[in-house]
Amino acid sequence: MTDPACQLYLITPPVIDDLEAFAGQLEAALDAGPVAALQIRLKPAEDAAITAAVKRLAPIAQGRGVAVILNDRPDLASALGCDGVHVGQTDASVASARRVMGKTAMIGATCHDSRHLGMEAAEAGADYVAFGAFYPTDTKETTHRPEPEILTIWQETMEVPSVAIGGITVENAAPLVAAGADFLAVSAGVWAHPAGPAEAVRRFSQVLNGKA
Repeated sequence: MTDPACQLYLITPPVIDDLEAFAGQLEAALDAGPVAALQIRLKPAEDAAITAAVKRLAPIAQGRGVAVILNDRPDLASALGCDGVHVGQTDASVASARRVMGKTAMIGATCHDSRHLGMEAAEAGADYVAFGAFYPTDTKETTHRPEPEILTIWQETMEVPSVAIGGITVENAAPLVAAGADFLAVSAGVWAHPAGPAEAVRRFSQVLNGKA
């Protein structure tokens, strides 16, 4: 079976109250269907909390062939053995993240609703660019609301993969897949799903394979 054209990219909740309980949820979710990457994104969090989360969660993901991306912090990502780092427009630059993380690390960049920012990130060596938020989200404050067309234009003109982010659920994902997203970044759409995270991943897998 070949990978679908669009793959699932999970993002942790911004706050994890019970790391052990969440580790169990993560195991169930990753065993329920294909997941390409897990971004560990805790806001706000002390270094100790981020470190504890990475040490507990990264082996679960990496043991299943899922890349572990840390949000914002190339220094911690490198020190803790993450596969990559995701940087926003106000965080470390793609170039500086690359210097810290090395040539083989996966570097992603937030580009909001701007193909110009996307092109700048790609030229700086980003491995993927993230556009969004496509839908309203409670996970973080968003002021940018791109149209799905940005994914289509990007796919037609650029080699670097795109990630669609922001309020994505099983119910609203299909238009973003159809528009050409390479990855769907999902947080609450999985962790807060009424039927549980594992069932959410199963349903996303159906959407990504065009069976929903």
